[in-house]
Amino acid sequence: MSVFAMLFPLFRRRFGALALTLLLSAIALAAGTALLGTSGWFITATALTTLGLGFNLFVPSALVRAFSFIRILARYGERFVGHNATLRLLSDLRGWLFAALFPRLPLSDRSIRHGDLVSRLTADVDALDVAFLVAIGPMLGAVIIGTGMTAVLAWFLPEAAIIYALALGCAILLVPAALIVVSRRFGRAAISAAADTRVAIYDAIGGHADLTLLGILGTTHRRFAGGAQNLLDRRLTLAALTTAATAAVQILAAIALTGTLWQGLVAYTDGTIDAAVLVGLVLAVIGSFEATTVIVRSVSKAAAALAAAERLTNLANLPAAIVEPRQPISFPLDQPIAFSDVHFSYKGGAPVLRGVSLTIRPGERIAITGPSGGGKSTLLRLLLRLNEAQSGTLRLGKVPLERIASADLHAHVALLSQDSPVFIDTVRNNLRIAQPLADDAALWAALEAARLDTFVASLPEGLDTLIGEAGRTLSAGQMRRLSLARTLLSNAPVILLDEPTNALDRANELGFFETLAAATAGRTLIMVTHADIPEGTVDRVMEMRDGRLV
Repeated sequence: MSVFAMLFPLFRRRFGALALTLLLSAIALAAGTALLGTSGWFITATALTTLGLGFNLFVPSALVRAFSFIRILARYGERFVGHNATLRLLSDLRGWLFAALFPRLPLSDRSIRHGDLVSRLTADVDALDVAFLVAIGPMLGAVIIGTGMTAVLAWFLPEAAIIYALALGCAILLVPAALIVVSRRFGRAAISAAADTRVAIYDAIGGHADLTLLGILGTTHRRFAGGAQNLLDRRLTLAALTTAATAAVQILAAIALTGTLWQGLVAYTDGTIDAAVLVGLVLAVIGSFEATTVIVRSVSKAAAALAAAERLTNLANLPAAIVEPRQPISFPLDQPIAFSDVHFSYKGGAPVLRGVSLTIRPGERIAITGPSGGGKSTLLRLLLRLNEAQSGTLRLGKVPLERIASADLHAHVALLSQDSPVFIDTVRNNLRIAQPLADDAALWAALEAARLDTFVASLPEGLDTLIGEAGRTLSAGQMRRLSLARTLLSNAPVILLDEPTNALDRANELGFFETLAAATAGRTLIMVTHADIPEGTVDRVMEMRDGRLV
């Protein structure tokens, strides 16, 4: 039910296109069934009719051509409309998922690793493309055609209609339902095994250098091979179950065909049905089972899709990282930032901050140094409300941070982290992340403040030059300056820097600090760093030791 509640609003948004797809699918199935039945009746009637009596060839031959064209056009239209609707549905699903996920970042559930998160955002969403295209649509189409065929048989062969309805009903509903129940556990296992395989690839690629230096590539390969074999076993099990279900459907089709032929021969012997009509009905029964083979083939995918939908639902239902205030309070600008006896520890971990108290005046620039793991970056996370302190208070002026809307807070406080990303896009769009409506004058001003304007002006297309993946077309120093320019473009009065010179050599580091001192003039600056800070860069330096500021 939780999966249905997730998907129903998205399906409702595309109801028109999906309904048209269903209609075209039903028309294609009906035309195929009618084509086979009409052809059988036409050929049989022609063979049984003597030359002296004559036979009207025009009408049945025209019907055969008409049903052929209708089937071709309806099938093409179904594919075109159905695939378009499905792609739009997946786009809606991704938008819904990101909207649901962002308020939950950072994820409180530490069991969801980066590779697993990537798998959910990509492969699990893609697995849902079968939900309508090859599962719901063919099943509903088969129900419609089966109902119509049962009505036709009830008119000509009432006894055969009962046999046919029972056989087709089992093929459309009972066999797929049984397959879903049986394969659901294996579908979950297959999705989980596929996610584990992707996580292993993600970790191995990210840690390739360390794995090579430690000489454990063989161990990693064997572990990955074991995971891949586990995935193969799960998928082979699903394939075996699908094969068994297909065999069951074929048996049901044979029962429907045999029952129709048996009752038809009885009726023909009694003289209540024409031979040509009987052949047409038998062939139409065969044609009406066309949709059932598609349904069975898709059920195993539907089981995996259901498991994927459950994983997405679980991700979207994680508790929010931060609870927004019901009645947020606005706050005046140019107010001091105050930490008062703040204590914090990550879930299940040792205390990180132990009674931190700190007041930062408007426009003041401070640096916080200390060993790794001492709690320096945690201070910045608390100030951005990416985490909540267990005790103590944080204030902007006299307003507690928890009474301020996150959007207002993030407009007031900007962060340049040690791993601030540079995206595969133009220089212009990388900058406009901070201010989407910024004009070229504002972009060049931010680049000038970060001392990157001369370099960007020398690029072939200036602001419209495309930056490679992860900024690989830029040097490390240029990437940091571009990230700084983006941070400055936000116009936030408070700038937070988390190891801003990470991975820079000393010459680039000194150049960055020189740029920073001029670019942030008049703004409040809080910088966490291990670097040796040049004189005049900040107003005061504090050290974090064992969760306390010195």
